[in-house]
Amino acid sequence: MKAHVYVTLKQTVLDPQGQAIHNALVKMQYQGIEDIRQGKYFVLRLGDGLDAATARAEVERIAREVLTNPVIEEYTFHIEE
Repeated sequence: MKAHVYVTLKQTVLDPQGQAIHNALVKMQYQGIEDIRQGKYFVLRLGDGLDAATARAEVERIAREVLTNPVIEEYTFHIEE
């Protein structure tokens, strides 16, 4: 099993890197891009002995306690078999 965890800044937090990328794309004449938010992506390889519920709980805990700063970041994840 693999878990894919996506960490991004909360919408209420300024994202200067995302803004810089957006500005560059506008200058390069790309069209239709209204906003860009940058973030982090993690792939966790999970042991075969974990059942789906335990895997989900462990990934949730790791994402919440280790991979994100809960003051400024939020996360989503999905697990593939």
